[in-house]
Amino acid sequence: MTPPAAWSEAAKVYLDRRLIAVLFLGFSSGLPLLLVFSTLSLWLKDEGISKTMIGLFALVRTPYTFKFLWAPLIDRVPVPVLTALLGRRRAWAVASQVALMAAILGLASTSPGLDSAMTALLALVVAFASASQDIVIDAYRIEILEERQQGAGAAMIVNGYRFGMLAAGAGAISLADILSWSQVYAVMAGLVVVGLATVLLSPEPREPAAGGVGADADAGRLAAVGWLYDAVVAPFAQFMRRDGWVFILLFIMLYKLGDAYLGVMANPFYVEMGFTKQEIAAVSKVFGLGATIVGGLLGGAIVYRHGIRRALLVCGVLMAASNLVFAAQAAVGHSVPMLMLTIAVENLTGGMGTAAFVAYLSSLCDVAYTATQYALLSSFMAFARDVLSASSGWLADQVDWVAFFLISTALAVPGLVLLMWMMRRFPAPEAD
Repeated sequence: MTPPAAWSEAAKVYLDRRLIAVLFLGFSSGLPLLLVFSTLSLWLKDEGISKTMIGLFALVRTPYTFKFLWAPLIDRVPVPVLTALLGRRRAWAVASQVALMAAILGLASTSPGLDSAMTALLALVVAFASASQDIVIDAYRIEILEERQQGAGAAMIVNGYRFGMLAAGAGAISLADILSWSQVYAVMAGLVVVGLATVLLSPEPREPAAGGVGADADAGRLAAVGWLYDAVVAPFAQFMRRDGWVFILLFIMLYKLGDAYLGVMANPFYVEMGFTKQEIAAVSKVFGLGATIVGGLLGGAIVYRHGIRRALLVCGVLMAASNLVFAAQAAVGHSVPMLMLTIAVENLTGGMGTAAFVAYLSSLCDVAYTATQYALLSSFMAFARDVLSASSGWLADQVDWVAFFLISTALAVPGLVLLMWMMRRFPAPEAD
């Protein structure tokens, strides 16, 4: 049995320059999510939109769920002019980021209180551009890092993601006290430049060798048919050769369901507890930021030292327990010290769980089909976050906040039980 790596060795892995680039790409990936998630829900709350309708707005994020449908195009089709200049991955990254900036500016021009349908439509466009960017960034991260760096890469992408969420969450909320929401979203559009600059300053990963199922196509196959098979069919066929692939997809969908329910309603909950935008932002920036950094790095180090699936179990239990802290917050009511504890615990455990989860998804991908397979896997994760969680607003309208968070805690249990069963039923290699 291979002994666990020393903690000092696990820490040194973060000094690689490639991992620094992954950190900034994580920022670019995390920035748009809250703009169509909890920050948008606060904007809607300010406009007098009901909690039930706020919950239904989660459906604008369905592109995250279905991004596997166009991932094969991003995996195989060149972008005119840009691919020749920048390479396959960077060309698509630049194209998606430019589209994302334009979409956020479009969302900034809407008024939810006057035309919620237009706000929903533009939010949907933001989600589509953001999901497209995620396809490229996830593939780039997996391809540019060595196998033993994937856990650290997951931690860095998570920390960057959290920094992006912090900017679009606490940063945007702070600005909303001195600027209109439209102006806030315009500022957020400008921050997309961080990811754009990172892409332009980073190298193109080596082109993966053709392989997998599609490499064995008959020599006489028509070129168009061969391309379609290799781009669309082969990535899914290769994945389905795994033992227990159905259970893997079910687990991915369930693992963060409790966290998803909490996330949709967190900001409306804070408002109803009587917290001001400045209180929410200040606590998120100070306590949330520190906890985010520690959680992401700790999660990556646990993966590096103990393996992915054991890290998933430990971090999943802690994530579920963090929902109970929200229940305590609901019982206490307006208390800034309690809010400090609540946000710190949520960000710490969320960072740990997400780092382990991203490492797990990355480990399931074949390098010949990185973008398509990771998009498929993360789509199942997004289904829970964006579709199943759409009922969270309705639930919050039916029960008090203590009961709501107790229910969200219970929703985390099926995924953890399935994980423990999978660990017994499908033993992983020692490295995992």
